[in-house]
Amino acid sequence: MFERFTTSAREVVRGAVRHAEDTGSDTVGEAELLLALLDRTGSPAADALAALGAHGRRDSIERALAEVRRRGGISNADAEALAGLGMDVGEIVARVEEAHGVGALATGGAPARTPRRGKRPPRRPFAREAKSVLERSLRIALARGDKHIGDEHLLLSLTARPGIAAHVLADHDVTYVQVERALAARAES
Repeated sequence: MFERFTTSAREVVRGAVRHAEDTGSDTVGEAELLLALLDRTGSPAADALAALGAHGRRDSIERALAEVRRRGGISNADAEALAGLGMDVGEIVARVEEAHGVGALATGGAPARTPRRGKRPPRRPFAREAKSVLERSLRIALARGDKHIGDEHLLLSLTARPGIAAHVLADHDVTYVQVERALAARAES
């Protein structure tokens, strides 16, 4: 599958690994893939995200991803659904952090150990949901008749199914349908 990745898509994957390292996450997940896509410029996904205003709201997107991480992966949509059942996620997080310290529920784990001199740094595996994004990007590319997997397919894959990235993007007015339209408009110009 990776042999079909364009240079831009490979850079997104490498960027996601760097974001995981920066946040101390043990694995690469959807959030890191989204942040790596937001780092891009001059590519189909970057142009679509710019057209939809996501680049201008990057700080807000990063804060939303950090808040989801702090809540142990619970998105705003999940928190609202739980509130409908009488559960205050904010209160639960506050109580857990009071007892166990700030960030106790944060997903990602402890920072990786620093490698010894001459040793390679530890490899960050891809979380199940990130692997699903990569696999889905192949299916999306094939369905569109593309012989490659570009960063646009990764972005479409992130928005195609419910997940942390899709929820945060939807909260910032970026949905699968809007991404498809932005990509079509880019192709026409």
